[in-house]
Amino acid sequence: MTVLRYPPPRLAIVVPCYNEAEVFTYCQQELGKLLDEMKKDLLIQADSYLLFVDDGSKDTTWEQIAAASSRIPCVQGLKLSRNVGHQSALLAGLEAARPDADAIVSIDADLQDDITAIPKMVQAYREGYDVVYGVRASRESDTWFKRSTAEGFYRLMSVMGVKQVFNHADFRLLSQRALSGLLEYSERNAYIRGLVPLVGFPSTEVYYARGLRTAGESKYPLRKMLALAVEGITSMTISPLRMIAYLGFCISILSLGATAYILVLKLTGHTIAGWSSVMLSIFFMGGVQMLSLGIIGEYVGKIYIEAKQRPRSHIENHVRHDG
Repeated sequence: MTVLRYPPPRLAIVVPCYNEAEVFTYCQQELGKLLDEMKKDLLIQADSYLLFVDDGSKDTTWEQIAAASSRIPCVQGLKLSRNVGHQSALLAGLEAARPDADAIVSIDADLQDDITAIPKMVQAYREGYDVVYGVRASRESDTWFKRSTAEGFYRLMSVMGVKQVFNHADFRLLSQRALSGLLEYSERNAYIRGLVPLVGFPSTEVYYARGLRTAGESKYPLRKMLALAVEGITSMTISPLRMIAYLGFCISILSLGATAYILVLKLTGHTIAGWSSVMLSIFFMGGVQMLSLGIIGEYVGKIYIEAKQRPRSHIENHVRHDG
């Protein structure tokens, strides 16, 4: 028999939105129906709600959020003053929900993540888990390219020493104390998938099948996926800097061997003038140096941004039902 440690929580579902006008109505209706069902089943409190975070959208996303909040009691809207990116927008929504929610679920507006996993997350929370990860059971719905690059991304992050749950994005439940712990990480370049495991507290996983986007375009094309990988690696680990040191050591050893070989040829009179070998070594070392400077520059840039201690975002408006 399952032992429930916590009573039904006041649940907040935080949904970052950027140019999601085409899917907003569907998203709001589906999540609203789910909330109603969970309230009827006494799984959550009657004052649980949805919080949509507009990340500086250029379409009518905010107008739709504001209109929905004026007529639907469970809908709230948070408008950021400009586009700050998915991770910062999500953190703004989580911070806004923390004071009055016992448990907070984050999910993307396209609802490719299976919302029927949310009741299972809440059940796990009531059993005593502070962090419940939504994990994809498979990637059969993805194209071969998308599947290969995504799995390669998680493996690369693991090799670099970043601890995160495989096939987990930003679909998760956090208890209030776990969220408070997460928000204590104040860095501007936040990679939430890597930070949540650092918070600790009891955690578990809920598996689900990911669906297809109903409308609109993906907000994570290959370019942004690569940017996210760079952000995650440079925010969570110094492995690339160590790799530069290892590479420099290996090249130094090879250079000593090459120097000894050249001296032997010189002493024995077998030296041959070779333009190709000289040019090859120049291009090789030049490429290594530029790559190394680029990696070091990425970390220096992170230090520069963090040293400024600028806020991640500014809230322009927070709307909710007045009834």
